[in-house]
Amino acid sequence: MTTALNIEDLRALIAGVLETEPEEVTDGAHFANELDIDSLLMLEISTRVESAYGVPVSAVAASGATTLAEMHAFLASKLTSQTSASPLIRPRPLRDPAARLFLLHHAGGSHLLYRGWAEHFPKDWELCLLEAPGRGHLQALPLIGDCDRLVDYFHTAIAPLLDRPFGFFGHSMGALIAYQLTRRLRCQGEPLPTWLGVSAYGAPQGEASAGSRPHLMADDELRAWLRSGGGSPPQLLDNDDIWRKFAPVFRSDFQLVDTWTPPRSPEPLPVPLSVFAGVHDKLVSEDHLLAWRAFTTHFSGLERYDGDHFYLTNHQQLLAAAITAAMRSVAP
Repeated sequence: MTTALNIEDLRALIAGVLETEPEEVTDGAHFANELDIDSLLMLEISTRVESAYGVPVSAVAASGATTLAEMHAFLASKLTSQTSASPLIRPRPLRDPAARLFLLHHAGGSHLLYRGWAEHFPKDWELCLLEAPGRGHLQALPLIGDCDRLVDYFHTAIAPLLDRPFGFFGHSMGALIAYQLTRRLRCQGEPLPTWLGVSAYGAPQGEASAGSRPHLMADDELRAWLRSGGGSPPQLLDNDDIWRKFAPVFRSDFQLVDTWTPPRSPEPLPVPLSVFAGVHDKLVSEDHLLAWRAFTTHFSGLERYDGDHFYLTNHQQLLAAAITAAMRSVAP
């Protein structure tokens, strides 16, 4: 995802489509009258703009821009409005919370995984649900299929909120992001979470399993794989029209997980770490869950609940109690 828009980059993009030199595409040259850009060339330009900046082809076409300067101004306004949207959802905003808990969702999911959780936590805690781009109120933003870039995105959003005790809890892909966010904060000398909770995600391994790269699966194979894991509603997987809408989100998120390179011999985090999982989860083994011991100086144990990979949807109250107790046990 490109968030900065330089007019020279846009000039070069258009010149590339026209197979001409960038200086030929002056700021005020009329697309149709002076540059001979017809509807097919404009479609190609719009497609490349979408790929480079994440602004949909339809929006570019509907902008009515007739010169480079006009298109640059339009795209700049679109990117400004998009990037001002926050990935943070706070169901119960507090002026002066005693603690904050950041919750990170799974691949293909959204903050709705944690709908209703706030009522189960202490009244003076603020829950902060983190939403990845490309879904929910961030649907207009381009998907992020790279772990470091999503960590960058979330890091920027949460930085002003680390002024009091806080914890991270991530489910599946969210556990990976929570771990990497903690590593990022430590690397940059910023405040660390008082506690880290990872759910339904095995500890980083030296090499990814060759048989578990869902972003490369054919559609039918991917849908079958998602069915076997549980948690994805049948109407999403069985309805072709709905699937076409959500498939890019799944593939982008799985690409993020599949292409992430685990650190070699990482130093254990000086943060208490708890692991949670479903008893019948087919996607992650107990050995891989317990392997988190090596990644922290204070391993707080593994808790398993009845259910599969998405066990947590049926155990909100129990999980909230466990998380609250874990964070309070290590409170400064």
